[in-house]
Amino acid sequence: MTYKGSCHCGKIAFEVEGQIEQLMECNCSHCSRKGYLLWFAPQEKLKLKTAESDLATYTFNKHVIKHHFCPTCGCAPFGLGKGPTGADTVAINARCLEGLEPSSLKIVKVDGRSL
Repeated sequence: MTYKGSCHCGKIAFEVEGQIEQLMECNCSHCSRKGYLLWFAPQEKLKLKTAESDLATYTFNKHVIKHHFCPTCGCAPFGLGKGPTGADTVAINARCLEGLEPSSLKIVKVDGRSL
């Protein structure tokens, strides 16, 4: 399935292909403040519909995840990094996907605060 997503104002738009089976809710200082519900997919499944130069980027802690957000509305629809196997991975903020009701999916809580 292909999902369409965007920031609030629409400056950042993307599509991502895959099957969402569950979402992750992390309690680290960043994810909990943003209210992320994350779905992970191979980075090559992400198709950015806007210019990369339109993305603002935030990194913290070990600086291995590029958290992208819109400089206009502040919405943070996805981040890029490496998965547990070392593969290039995209962490999609499921709250930014059109037509997806996150509460209809299994939500796995992760203790990122302790990592």
